[in-house]
Amino acid sequence: MGLHSHRRQTEKVGSAPGTLFDLPVQAPSRLWAVHYDAEDITEYPEVDLETAFQAITPDGVTWIHVQGEPDRQLLDQMGEIFGLHGLALEDVQSMVQRPKIDVYKEQVFAILNLPCWKGDEIQLEQFNLFIGAGYVLSIHAGDEDIVQVLRQRMLKSRTRLRTHGTDYLFYALMDLIIDQAFPLLESFGEEVEDLEEALLERPSRELLSNIYRQKRNLMLLRRQLWPTREVVNKLIRGIDYGDFFEPELQPYLQDLYDHTVHIMDLLETYRDIVASMLDVYLSSVSNRLNDIMRVLTMFSTTFIPLTFIVGVYGMNFGNNTQSPWAMPELRLYYGYPIVWAVMLLIAVGMFIFFRRKGWLGGVDRH
Repeated sequence: MGLHSHRRQTEKVGSAPGTLFDLPVQAPSRLWAVHYDAEDITEYPEVDLETAFQAITPDGVTWIHVQGEPDRQLLDQMGEIFGLHGLALEDVQSMVQRPKIDVYKEQVFAILNLPCWKGDEIQLEQFNLFIGAGYVLSIHAGDEDIVQVLRQRMLKSRTRLRTHGTDYLFYALMDLIIDQAFPLLESFGEEVEDLEEALLERPSRELLSNIYRQKRNLMLLRRQLWPTREVVNKLIRGIDYGDFFEPELQPYLQDLYDHTVHIMDLLETYRDIVASMLDVYLSSVSNRLNDIMRVLTMFSTTFIPLTFIVGVYGMNFGNNTQSPWAMPELRLYYGYPIVWAVMLLIAVGMFIFFRRKGWLGGVDRH
């Protein structure tokens, strides 16, 4: 979810609801389908929408998947062939929707967001799901076809995917998308640990920018994962979903809800850690500044009496040797080294005094 997606929304300002536009496509879409039941499976590696729609039968499940960003022509065909609502198609094209679930007359439509790393930043790829009579239509606006792992599981006979209906396939896709957050948060946790170690060793401006970047990543994840949990919760309650979801699916949906709770717990934990890292950074910088000021203060305090002494003896009264008030040290043979010795004794004595008081402790010697 980047600048390109937000420009899509800007271009739609003022248009009628459900209006589709001819927008530039960054990742051209490709379409494949699978039709299966408990005994047989038929794959369509490259297929058009008409052929995929004809593969839908009452005695099996047809899964049509679109990988990449569908253009307006493909979306119009989807709406015409599958009877998809115009508002749902608009949400598919927008690419910036929050996770949600909508119920229409002939299908249920859900939006999830797939988190993934793009360099050092976390980005969200929209994943759209339609469930209708005998079919599931999935649309992933991303480069990597992550659903292939589910497709490989489907090749094995007598698995739950093969023996259950469209509702289980819909759940399996949701489970796949939601569980993508676990490896992402695991890698995020490793980065947080590295930041903590670097913060304890030596805080720097570069480290501060990394902390703020991770904070933004967490905010983005939190803003998307909270509504994901609500989507699953609505499915569990099963309000107005008709015959699309069987009661036997409830335990699996409850397990999926537990996954979202676990993810949110991890997210909140990392959020607290990153927030505390900011406090530690500011405290470390403040302590380092205090240490520097302590050292400078000790130097200044040490040189105050020395400056006073040289200031007194710097007064130009040396020629007035007959006055009883003249400086007697000016006429001493060893006067100059004596003054130096006195100043060194004062400096050493003050250093010993400061050390015994503990005022020199905690100075950063790096």
